[in-house]
Amino acid sequence: MIRATIHVTLKAGILDPQGRAIRQSLETLGFAGVNDVRVGKFLEIELNEEDPAQAEAQLKAMCETLLANTVIEEYRYELKPQPSRHSS
Repeated sequence: MIRATIHVTLKAGILDPQGRAIRQSLETLGFAGVNDVRVGKFLEIELNEEDPAQAEAQLKAMCETLLANTVIEEYRYELKPQPSRHSS
């Protein structure tokens, strides 16, 4: 089993109204000095796969097909093998 963590964020240059609203709210609350906030998505996926190359291929296909809008978003991921879960 392999666990994947995925970060999806807007590409540089793409307007982020949610990030802008958060930055303005932080300023209103007295947190000065915040120049920019970018909002994204964080996902964790467990793959029932032992081969890291196969897991990476599946994960890339998932990101390209559904998890990220590659026109305006970019993504990065990390794969971590998980110990087997054997029941006694």
